[in-house]
Amino acid sequence: MGMSVGNGAPAGDEDDGGYRPVAEINITPMVDVMLVLLIIFMVAAPLMIAGVPLELPSTAATRVSQAQKPMVVSLTGEGELYVRDEQVSQDGLVPKLRALRETEGDAVVYVRADKKNAYGDVMDVLGRVGESGYGRVSLLSQPKASDMRQ
Repeated sequence: MGMSVGNGAPAGDEDDGGYRPVAEINITPMVDVMLVLLIIFMVAAPLMIAGVPLELPSTAATRVSQAQKPMVVSLTGEGELYVRDEQVSQDGLVPKLRALRETEGDAVVYVRADKKNAYGDVMDVLGRVGESGYGRVSLLSQPKASDMRQ
């Protein structure tokens, strides 16, 4: 005893206004939510870095990482040796470097030598630096003039 409306065709077969579910994903609301979250995090991130305001106590302890002058050993064209800006003798190089290593700790030693020096003299200085206990040694040079123009 039911009554049907229409022309007797099954439901869903009508092309003139029948309801059909949309199978596409609408990403516009998701993009809106993501942009809002991005703005919130961009505003909140600098506030989290600042941390909690504290009044820190003062101390007389020395700083753990002190900025030191670089350890530079120089060999002039005349055969004179310098540790930083202080001239030392050939025999005094190892004790001077050992004393500096005890007070300042291990660091990279930069060795500079004039190009007039013989290869053996430079190798002797490198050996003495290694004998003093420094494990990291670097040779310094100057770039060629053609490299500096570029």
